[in-house]
Amino acid sequence: MKPRNAPNVAVVSDLHTGCQFALLAPGATLDGGAAVPLNAIQRKLWAMWRDYWQFVRETCKGEAVSVVVNGDALEGRHHNAITQWTQNLSDQRRAAYRLLMPVAEYARSTGGAFYLLRGTEAHDGRSAEDVEGLARELGAVRDETGNHARNELWLRVGRSAAPVHFLHHVGTTGSAAYEATAVGKELVEAFVEAARWAETAPAGVVRSHRHRCIQIKMPSAVGNSFSVTTPGWQSKTPLAWRIPGARQAPAQFGGILIRDGGATEGLYVRTHTYTMRRGRSA
Repeated sequence: MKPRNAPNVAVVSDLHTGCQFALLAPGATLDGGAAVPLNAIQRKLWAMWRDYWQFVRETCKGEAVSVVVNGDALEGRHHNAITQWTQNLSDQRRAAYRLLMPVAEYARSTGGAFYLLRGTEAHDGRSAEDVEGLARELGAVRDETGNHARNELWLRVGRSAAPVHFLHHVGTTGSAAYEATAVGKELVEAFVEAARWAETAPAGVVRSHRHRCIQIKMPSAVGNSFSVTTPGWQSKTPLAWRIPGARQAPAQFGGILIRDGGATEGLYVRTHTYTMRRGRSA
């Protein structure tokens, strides 16, 4: 597979549009026409979302920027959950379109491209059937089979001869002491598979899914290769409140920005992560 060329790349993931604990753009409506007001959490997330994209614009200073949505754009209907503000998937897709279309238009206006990856089937639907239509409406670049929502993406950033690999899933852990383990393994496994099949080793790998941001670096022939996971845009749900490693940790929100630092720096990642203060003591 020939990786596509790309300029600077902004990456967000795990939007979970449709969840009352997740990001929502103002102006969402239900199928019957009722307006959906933002709750207190969503107002904070909306302010963070706007701040993140301001960070991208100011950092790139008018340079071309491609955007990658690295999975779980929708909340979907899953696990008998009742935390959605709507279980109507048409409502969820319409709200996600309202959120992401300005981002897609921004990317294309700079000379970049917009990509949308498939997340977990519980959220994006079996074989991404719930998110494919959204990706098509947003004008996401098609993969080799013609799908707008893709499983993975190989993308060259700036002048780097090695591509960056994007994929939604990554291993998780119930212990903060081992948070870096699966992230480091992803990069090592990418090196092993590239050597095994005489492919170009990636300059870095980007994963999501766990809603937590961490970055691992190691020296290689292309400079400092990296493995990074992205924060999400969903606060803690009833499921998170019982999972080891998540139940005590504050939720993380934000995105990352991959940039070409030229011959001296090579590719590097700037993380932009937010959180919320813990609740007041009784």
